[in-house]
Amino acid sequence: MERAEEGFGGGGILRQPPAVWATAGASVVAFMGIGLVDPILPSIARGLDATPSQVSLLFTSYFLITAVAMLVTGFVSSRIGGRRTLLAGLALVVVFAALAGTSDSVGQLVGFRAGWGLGNALFVSTSLAVIVGAAAGGSAAAILLYESALGLGMACGPLVGAVLGDASWRYPFFGTAALMAVGFLCIAVFLKDQPKPARKTSLLDPIRALSHGGLASAAAAAFFYNYAFFTVLAFTPFVLDMSPYRSGAVFFAWGVLLAVSSVLVAPRLQRRFGSLPVLGGSLVLLAADVVVLGYGSHTTAVVCTVLSGVFIGVNNTVFTELALGVSDAPRPVASAGYNFVRWFAAAAAPFFAPKIEEWSNVHMPFVVAGVAAALGALVVRVRRGSLVPAAVEPAPERVAPEGAEVLAG
Repeated sequence: MERAEEGFGGGGILRQPPAVWATAGASVVAFMGIGLVDPILPSIARGLDATPSQVSLLFTSYFLITAVAMLVTGFVSSRIGGRRTLLAGLALVVVFAALAGTSDSVGQLVGFRAGWGLGNALFVSTSLAVIVGAAAGGSAAAILLYESALGLGMACGPLVGAVLGDASWRYPFFGTAALMAVGFLCIAVFLKDQPKPARKTSLLDPIRALSHGGLASAAAAAFFYNYAFFTVLAFTPFVLDMSPYRSGAVFFAWGVLLAVSSVLVAPRLQRRFGSLPVLGGSLVLLAADVVVLGYGSHTTAVVCTVLSGVFIGVNNTVFTELALGVSDAPRPVASAGYNFVRWFAAAAAPFFAPKIEEWSNVHMPFVVAGVAAALGALVVRVRRGSLVPAAVEPAPERVAPEGAEVLAG
């Protein structure tokens, strides 16, 4: 992490060729798509005469396809190359985002969101590797640039969704399609073909990688963490029940804190206290935060929603490092297995949170999310022996070579 900070402070992150900026810009839009629907979920429910649990399937279908696609992306990119994989992913997002804006029923919208998730998986799973392979200043600056794109996208997604969604819930989908079309053109023009990996990835390699105890432990902890994360992202807008502008402002502030904590705060905390203590403490604080969110007043819920961005940003950074360095599997393969597990939680939380409310009350979804985050901390604590090597120093051979596909953390 010290090297990463030096890369950031030394200006290496800003001195990049056009291909890197084109890919990073498209990455911002790709991550915008995750939180884009947040402030307009109530508007979509009203516009399509749907219940919160039905509308939450927009997240479930998106992330379920993303989880399964993680097993496919390495297989595809190791055969057709990074550039073609990026362009294929962007093309799918453009098509399905535009189709989502034309939906006449929540079923159609959920189906088009699933296609969008496939395109996003192809793009996101390959974009970091392309940035690392084309970047100047080493992998540290490239990874920081990627993390910055992630944070900026997560912050701007709700804001763009609010601005466009205030006129119609359909406009954010058309806007995303247009922005991704621009990203497609930029990558087509500025990014040259990337070298293919020497070894082709099979569909079962990521599953085999999970037989490693450390990687399996990281994936299990991330599964519980992601359930809490996406309960906040997908269910809180219904609890806040605010206008698109106000909800967008809340989640914009949330995204800003997420970006700052992931890029600036997490590395400093790790250097001072160590990765595992920071991760365990952040998960416990997230658990407390979401429980207070569920039981507090409306103002308290807003504050806790925004504050959760700090803990989520820290967790994202540390989990990424653990996933990429804890096992002896190649980084792309290890990351595919890790992401395959954790994205299932991102698919489960939006489905179960409104169901739990229907079965009990509005507080219980946040209690369950808090318990999930606490279970993640427990896994980190109990399995700390198998996770320490990744937290101390990843092996040099695990640094992504040019053309190798590295999955997002």
